[in-house]
Amino acid sequence: MNDIEKVEKQPTLHKPVLMDEVLHFLAPQPGKVYVDVTLGGGGHTRAILNLEPNCKVIGMDWDESVIKTTGKKIEEEFPGRFTAVWGNFSRINGALNKIGVHKVDGILADFGTSQIQIASTPGLSIYKDAFLDMRMSSSFYKVTAQEVIKNMSEKELAKIFFDYGQERYGNRIARAIVEARLKTPFRTTKQLAELIKSVVPSSKESKIHPATKVFQALRIYVNKELDNIQSFLANSVKVLGHESRLVCISFHSLEDRLVKNYFRDLKKNIHVKVEVLTQKVCTATAEELAVNRSARSAKLRAIIFDI
Repeated sequence: MNDIEKVEKQPTLHKPVLMDEVLHFLAPQPGKVYVDVTLGGGGHTRAILNLEPNCKVIGMDWDESVIKTTGKKIEEEFPGRFTAVWGNFSRINGALNKIGVHKVDGILADFGTSQIQIASTPGLSIYKDAFLDMRMSSSFYKVTAQEVIKNMSEKELAKIFFDYGQERYGNRIARAIVEARLKTPFRTTKQLAELIKSVVPSSKESKIHPATKVFQALRIYVNKELDNIQSFLANSVKVLGHESRLVCISFHSLEDRLVKNYFRDLKKNIHVKVEVLTQKVCTATAEELAVNRSARSAKLRAIIFDI
């Protein structure tokens, strides 16, 4: 049995990361309204609703299937206290305005890709052979990873791999892709993963698949993830009210840098009064890492507004 077959037989589970830290910094209060802009499996949302029985939560997700499954279940579990909204978190103000909400008391954003999303979205898993799609939402994005691999030049591909994946062998991989696609067009994850594995030097120290950084880079590029985060941060201020809180969880340095710099710029803005609650980035405890490996790269930053 090869690596792909082994992983395909494993159950898909997702544990929300930094749960205690999220609840601490979001600090849900009675009668207040909070937004989980990345609903996913609903773990964080359920924890907020359970911790404070007199608050309400709005759960957003750009994956319609999440709204129809997780969203529906939580609405049934917490009648009158939870509302599911389909939308891209980058446009949080527009999505909330559509349901008549103009100000909220706290926002949680988890920028990570859950194991559920990786398993259910074609092309995201290195170990699951599927069409190279990688779009989190086909309603929002039309260009697939397969089209990127097919049409972009060697130089453009190398730049994507380096900028979004920090892949040191980006030039070598891009050259190999351009040469290989002349003979056989790339269509599946297996084709791409095996090609990358054949050109990247093996390392006994590395515990990740050689194609991990390239797949990450393509996912970020296809879904415009960094652009979405920048737009989200700018638009979140428009819906955060007096003494409201913003909690962001990032999973790699590019995301965390955007949040860190945005918080820094807010502190310098004389027109906005804020307090950064995390003077140092918050990471998972040893106890959490022992039971949830997904938390190993999670970084949390939080800020409170007094607008």
